[in-house]
Amino acid sequence: MKYERAVRVFILFLLLADMLMLGSAFLAAYFVRRAVPLPQPAELGPLPEYLGMLALHVGSVLVVLFFARLYNLGLSSRVDEFYGIVASCTIGTLMGVALGSLMLRDFNVGRDYSRAMLIYVWLLSIIFLSLGRLFNGWLRRSLTRRGWGRRRVLIVGTGPIAQMILQKILWTPSMGYDVVGLISNNGDAASAVLDVPVIGKAAQLGEIIASLVTDEVIIALPEETSHQEILWLISECERGRVTIRVYPDLFQIMAGPVGIGELGGLPLLTVRDIAQTGWRRVAKRFVDLLGSTAALVLLSPLMMGIAALIRLESPGGVFYAQERMGLDARPFPMIKFRSMRSDAEKTGPGWTTSDDPRRTRTGAFLRKTNLDELPQFINVLLGHMSLVGPRPERPVYVEQFRRSIPRYMERHREKAGMTGWAQVNGLRGDTSITERTKYDLWYIENWSLLLDIKIIVRTVLQFFRSPNAY
Repeated sequence: MKYERAVRVFILFLLLADMLMLGSAFLAAYFVRRAVPLPQPAELGPLPEYLGMLALHVGSVLVVLFFARLYNLGLSSRVDEFYGIVASCTIGTLMGVALGSLMLRDFNVGRDYSRAMLIYVWLLSIIFLSLGRLFNGWLRRSLTRRGWGRRRVLIVGTGPIAQMILQKILWTPSMGYDVVGLISNNGDAASAVLDVPVIGKAAQLGEIIASLVTDEVIIALPEETSHQEILWLISECERGRVTIRVYPDLFQIMAGPVGIGELGGLPLLTVRDIAQTGWRRVAKRFVDLLGSTAALVLLSPLMMGIAALIRLESPGGVFYAQERMGLDARPFPMIKFRSMRSDAEKTGPGWTTSDDPRRTRTGAFLRKTNLDELPQFINVLLGHMSLVGPRPERPVYVEQFRRSIPRYMERHREKAGMTGWAQVNGLRGDTSITERTKYDLWYIENWSLLLDIKIIVRTVLQFFRSPNAY
């Protein structure tokens, strides 16, 4: 089925499912309130007297869901969607009650609705909507895998950025992208990238879009590409009705925290301070203390078992403390389970790679499953690290990167994290430091507790299936 038609069907089905879930939640709240005599016995009228309030509740929440952009079938996470559902149900429920008091003044809705039943309606609406959308998302992904509503995407570029995006698409078939090919730029000689063919050059972009019936174009060119060239590519894409996405370069990332000020009447650009202060730092630290304490208590039997396996397999300590750079570029000892031989760095520090011969058998398993990172909860508890933040690097690498990567040291305005925005987007292990820096800077500039929760949830889901873990 064509993409536009499939999207219309998906949205219509989602709307009908939301109506069904909201109506069911209202009815369930009515019967629960009649069955539960708390905080006092219910004094509700017969169900037909509540049908007007049911219609207002369903309509109000649907309107709020629409304005909250929850009928845009994008790639937002389940955490974002749940947050939107909670906010929409809260506002929509209050709107329904307010409209009911204005429009249904002579309609007997029962004296209890504005108290206990209101809470039941609100809570069950959140639960029913969330479950309905989980099922809807599963069904939509299943249909997408079978060919419904898949987007034909063209990637402009064949370099590292294009390869990273292509790899992400190939690893996540549920995104619904079919890559029809890549477009070479500046005379690239590659004939294929990750078995996807290079089907033309940038000068032919307009004709290729038209001939291949493309739905979306992703421009993924190196940072040194001029803005004039990117604008020309965008104009070529606009000749066809396609969605255009441009992967941001470091200048665009850097432009994020820039404000306009003045000095004695002279206009100046000011790079805003992105360091966390006040309640933001207190809230993040509270979450770190709560999360690390709970993790250390719950995971202590597993950690004791891992320590025993390491000690039995090879001589040396169970833990490995390595100096890393954290907040404000201060060094700290990052604790990990030892996954390599005790003499692994006798010739100096080096990157870990796939099939690293220095690993032990237990260490290979620990790295594959990321279990070697568990002792870092101790670092979080001590305040060296946070649950979420840029991954810390060794001082020797920090000195190298700060000379070659713009704004690299801005990563150190935030505590280092056990996991981060770059890691849940596939950038871990032996991957591009420049790309990781982009993700880290975006995280720091857009930090929120909700974003941290999203990253933690995605980390748990990816725990045993990260393609770059070794």
